[in-house]
Amino acid sequence: MVYIMEAHPLDAWQDEDNLKDNIRVASPQNLLERCKLAETCLTKLALKIPAVTDDLANSTEIAYTAWPDRLYILDRDGNIAYKSKAGPYGFKPGEMADVLKHLLPGPSSQATSTN
Repeated sequence: MVYIMEAHPLDAWQDEDNLKDNIRVASPQNLLERCKLAETCLTKLALKIPAVTDDLANSTEIAYTAWPDRLYILDRDGNIAYKSKAGPYGFKPGEMADVLKHLLPGPSSQATSTN
């Protein structure tokens, strides 16, 4: 996971659901602030996947058109094997699962490839 720019900061476009849930964050002014927001996000959402934080120039967000959020699968060569539509409404976990099934070896092929 790459934590990118905040989708609903107080100093830009605030979402009504965030206000109801008392989620009020400003746009980070430096990388340390962005890293702290990323850590809070991971903790509050109980995410167990590894995460990194995009730089303040938003290089990853720009390269992958990731705002507000988007799902990608990269193959072993680093090529984009799957790109969801913008989330959260574009998230289709079933589509991702189908792509992963084709990319990842199954238990039987994994056993034969190591012998």
